[in-house]
Amino acid sequence: MPRGESENGRDDMLIDGCEPEQPRGNSVPDGFNTNYLKVYYGKLFPHHDIFKWMSYGNDGKHPACDRSYFGQREFSFTLDNDIYLRFQSFNSASELENSINEKCPVKIDIGPVYNVDPAKRHAYAQAGDNGFAPVERELIFDVDITDYDDVRYCCSGADVCLDCWPLMTVAVKVIDTTLRDDFGFNHVLWVYSGRRGVHCWVCDEKARRLNNEQRAAIADYFRGNENSHKKVSLTGHALHPFLARSYTEVLKGFFEEKLLSSQNLFSNEERFEKILEMIPDESITSELRGKWQESRRSSISKEDINVVRWGQLKQMLQSGKQKGQGLRRCVEEIVFSYAYPRLDMEVSKHMNHLLKAPFCIHPKTGRVCIPIDPNHCEEFDPTTVPTLSKLLGELNMGGVKADGGDEWDKTSLGKSVRYFRSSFLQPLLKSCKEKIESSYSAKLQESKNSLSW
Repeated sequence: MPRGESENGRDDMLIDGCEPEQPRGNSVPDGFNTNYLKVYYGKLFPHHDIFKWMSYGNDGKHPACDRSYFGQREFSFTLDNDIYLRFQSFNSASELENSINEKCPVKIDIGPVYNVDPAKRHAYAQAGDNGFAPVERELIFDVDITDYDDVRYCCSGADVCLDCWPLMTVAVKVIDTTLRDDFGFNHVLWVYSGRRGVHCWVCDEKARRLNNEQRAAIADYFRGNENSHKKVSLTGHALHPFLARSYTEVLKGFFEEKLLSSQNLFSNEERFEKILEMIPDESITSELRGKWQESRRSSISKEDINVVRWGQLKQMLQSGKQKGQGLRRCVEEIVFSYAYPRLDMEVSKHMNHLLKAPFCIHPKTGRVCIPIDPNHCEEFDPTTVPTLSKLLGELNMGGVKADGGDEWDKTSLGKSVRYFRSSFLQPLLKSCKEKIESSYSAKLQESKNSLSW
C-alpha cells in the first residue's frame, strides 16, 4: 500500500532532538520497541475510553442508538517497517482492543465515519461516489512548530525546546477561544502530538456533520492574508473582533513578555532587518537602522536590547507624527507575523483526513500523545510528558494492583486519562445521550400526532 495513503501530514516520524532518559532504579532501558509497545497496549492504553468517545453515545441500550455507528468508523494502523493498514473497522470495544493488541501498531490514526462499513468498501465501488463516502468527521486542526522555523532561532526542524514551545501555547489559546466563543463549540479536545505540535478535535455534533466547504470556511476564518514579507496582512480601519481579541488577550503580551527576549528578535542585524522589511516607510527604517547600528558600536547598557529596540520601533510607528493608518498598523502586523497560529489548512478542510489517535506513543520520542488542558496550557511541558520506558518502569515498581483497578492509575499516565474522562469524555457523552433522547422523544411525539388524525 502506498505510503501516502495513510499519512496525515508532517507530524509523523522525525525525532525532536531531546536527550534520552537515563535508566535508574527499576526503570526500563530507554527506547521504543515492539515488546514495550505490547505491554503498553495490554496494560495502559485506554481502549474502552477511545471506543466510548468514537461511539458518541450509540453504544447504549436506548432504542434510538445507532448500533452500526462505531462499525462505520475508519481506523488506520501503521505497523513496524512502515506497513499501512487502512480502512480497519470494529463492531465493539473488545474487537478494537483485540486487534490493537494483536497487531501492535506503532501508530493509530482515526478517520471519518462512512456511510457503510469501510472494511467492506469494495462491495460498494460500483455505486460511484455515493457508494462509499464519509458522512461524519470531527473538525480537526494540526499545528506543527516546524511551520514557525522562520521566526524561532533557538531550534529548527524537529527540534523543540521550552523557549519555542510557547508558540504552541499561543496557538491553543487563540484557536480554542475562537472555536468556543465565535463558533459556539463546546466539546474540544487538545492533544500533544508526541513530538513537535498539537492536534485539536472539535467533537460537537454540528462540527462532525460539516461538509468540506463548511470546514474550509472555518479554516479560512483563521487564515492570514499571506504575501512575500508578512504571514498576516491586516487591512481596514479596525481589526476584526476575533483578531482584536487575539491580539489584546494573547498575542501582544506573549510577544513582548516572552518571544522578544527568548528568540532575541533584535539581537543582530540579520534579525532586525527582517522586521524592518515589514515597515513600508523607508525614512523610518533608515532612522531605526542607523540608531541600532550606532548603539551596537557604543552601547554598554544592561537593558535587554530586544526590549529597547522594540520600544523604539513602537514609539516611531505609533507617534502622532505618523498619520498613515498603515504605519500604525505595522506594530500589530509584526506581532501577528511572529506569534499568530499557523495551521495546516488542508488537514481541517477535508473530511477524509486521518489524524493520530490520543494516547498513541510517538515512535521516535517514545512520548505519549496526552491531552492538553486549554485552560492551563501554559503549564504544559513537552519535556516532562510520560514516555513508554518511564511508564513500563512505573509498572515494574508498582507491582500487581490488588484491588483490580486500572493499571494506568498507578503510573504518570493516570492524570492524563482522568483529565480525558472528566473534562472531555463525560461531558461529551452526557450531551450525546441527551441529544439521542430528545430526538427520540420528538419522533415519538410526531408519530402520536400523526396517529391522532
